[in-house]
Amino acid sequence: MITASLRENPAALSTFRVSVVPPATAADWSRRGFLKAAGTSVGLVIAFQFTGKPARAAALDAAKNPSAASGTFAPNAFLRIAPDGSVTIFINHAEMGQGIITALPMLIAEELDADWSKVRTEFASTAPAYNHSAFGIQMTGGSSSTWSEYERLRTAGATARALLVQAAADQWKLPAAELSTENSHVLHTATGKKISYGDLVEHAAKLTPPEKVALKDPKNFRLLGKPTRRLDSRAKVTGTAEFGLDVKQPGVLTAVVARSPAFGGKVETFDPAPSLAVPGVKAVFKVPSGVAIIAENFWAAKRARDAVISTISWKLSDDARIDSDKQAAQFAALAKTPGNIAEKTGDAEAALKSAAKTIEADYAVPYLAHAPMEPLNATVHLRDGEAEIWTGTQFQTVDHMTAATVLALKPDKVQLHTTFLGGGFGRRATPASDWIVEACHIAKAARTAGITVPIKTVWTREDDLAGGYYRPMFHHRLVGGLDAQGKVVAWHQTIVGQSFIAGTPFEAMMIKNGVDETSVEGAAHSVYKIPARLVHAHSPKVPVPTLWWRSVGHTHTALAVECFIDELAHAAGRNPLDLRRELLPPESRQRRVLDLAIEKSGYGKTKLPAGRAHGIAVHESFGSFVAQVAEVSLEDGWPRVHRITAAVDCGTAVNPLTIEAQVQGSVIYALSAILYGEITLKDGRVQQSNFHQYQVARMNEAPVVDVHVIATGDKMGGIGETGVPPTFAAVLNGLFTLTGKRIRSLPLSHADWS
Repeated sequence: MITASLRENPAALSTFRVSVVPPATAADWSRRGFLKAAGTSVGLVIAFQFTGKPARAAALDAAKNPSAASGTFAPNAFLRIAPDGSVTIFINHAEMGQGIITALPMLIAEELDADWSKVRTEFASTAPAYNHSAFGIQMTGGSSSTWSEYERLRTAGATARALLVQAAADQWKLPAAELSTENSHVLHTATGKKISYGDLVEHAAKLTPPEKVALKDPKNFRLLGKPTRRLDSRAKVTGTAEFGLDVKQPGVLTAVVARSPAFGGKVETFDPAPSLAVPGVKAVFKVPSGVAIIAENFWAAKRARDAVISTISWKLSDDARIDSDKQAAQFAALAKTPGNIAEKTGDAEAALKSAAKTIEADYAVPYLAHAPMEPLNATVHLRDGEAEIWTGTQFQTVDHMTAATVLALKPDKVQLHTTFLGGGFGRRATPASDWIVEACHIAKAARTAGITVPIKTVWTREDDLAGGYYRPMFHHRLVGGLDAQGKVVAWHQTIVGQSFIAGTPFEAMMIKNGVDETSVEGAAHSVYKIPARLVHAHSPKVPVPTLWWRSVGHTHTALAVECFIDELAHAAGRNPLDLRRELLPPESRQRRVLDLAIEKSGYGKTKLPAGRAHGIAVHESFGSFVAQVAEVSLEDGWPRVHRITAAVDCGTAVNPLTIEAQVQGSVIYALSAILYGEITLKDGRVQQSNFHQYQVARMNEAPVVDVHVIATGDKMGGIGETGVPPTFAAVLNGLFTLTGKRIRSLPLSHADWS
């Protein structure tokens, strides 16, 4: 997903903005205000105003109310209060299981003093009004949704509250300062007057919003910081939540595509006859990504695809004949050579030469697939001069603009509807919008063929696993130096892995002096107090499509760094905890979460059952800090993780239940990669096809995950990804403590546990 470094450098997306947003709207990003746009029949509407247009027009142009399509309501905004008192909040981020559809409404409801039982949500449309407050495009990534909306949505709620209070003051002819709010009502304590928000919306809608509003002191929060159940649980449990695959439009047909068996292959010839003979097939034609089949339903389309595959002649590129085993060997060799300098502190080379003892180690990780439960899909209805698209996406602005380009339509003639996502992990934030582009090409070709109904393009899981875009393979070579007292005096790390930033609009900001920040984040500029540090990076070009994967570079840097810290401790004859405490500044947030995880897990004090051991790790990513203690064993010759005790400092905890769930999910996601995760290639072909070959951790392998959140009030960080990185090292360090075997490559399924 979008790397955490963008949080500190949001201008990194400036080039991206220019490339995907029409000039007429790009100019409106610099300042924000608020708009009250109202119609008495629809209640009170609050939206963010972007300068450059009259306020009401800007908001209504920018954001078309998703519910307007159903004819229920008219324009839209971030917040709507209906005469019946219901509060509808528009979610401008993707909900892919991370709980944002609950956390964001909590921000508004807190300041609004809304009755939580009356809060509803709808996904916002795709429009500049809903752009990310820091990155300037509508997107979800980098564990940024909550911190980026923390003030904007609280201010939206506070502004709505101020208007309602003023409406009551006008009606009662009382000073607004004497009024208070509670549970969607305005109160006047002295007289006992009380009126509901729903009864005030008509008048409040006519008022001018205040220029500024005061936000609550956190000590007065009644909702934020409290464990709050998810708003989307019922819909997901009952099956009423609409994911992309659930989209049903009148007359919709299904498309599948026979794609190249190797990256970059192009169709030379094919015979459509076998496909057209399958009952239900409507059309078969060539598209840039392969041969598309349109049919009445998925199974007809898939049978037709099976029939046509053997007739396709592909033109394959020699570059695409990649072999991941050979590539791993090349990376290992390259790691022994100097790369571009990512960090140079002191003179590490000299310190290593004078060290009393040096330790060397190589760590390697494979390609990984995102493997969301819901494979990619998009429904496109192309009509005369306009189009609608329904899909689960993390990159609405990019996908919207790219679709308009492919469809040769003006952006305002393309409406993109966001649905629930059945998992994202970065796969649905693709700068190339690959599956959207493909679906649009199919819709265009279908219309040319006289098919005018919506077309739902569906990827199978096999398509998705073999379809490209993976977490890159990486190799780390580390050399550490110890003095005679066992103190770490030098650290030299060389990181080898392809860059997925190179060649994208992010390159100008995120690649400096040949170093891709996403390759070295979590390794360069570590908080550990080591006097001489040198970090090199190589970014070899490899013809394999790669992309951010949950936690991005931290997934491999945390493993290498935290395992090597353990190696240095053991080489020095010291306890890994003691060494970390020595190297971490006492006031650091890493030290704080480490100490809490140690306390809660009983590390070093609690006697574990026979055959079990603890491993520890601590890591910062996306502005948050997580320490984990893993309790592991071997059962029937196979690693078993019994418990993960996690301590989390994300600054401000909006919803502790969400944080707990995110960390638990992160542990399972990481554990799947630790145990089984691996995409391999031979002759340019991905060798895994489905979950039987790309296995994820099963329920019987899920450890107990205890999550302890520190509400520090420090700078707020993300939580969607930050629980993943330390799991890798905590588990591997525990297995070393247990077995004495140092595992330095993943997955563990390749290790010898005899």
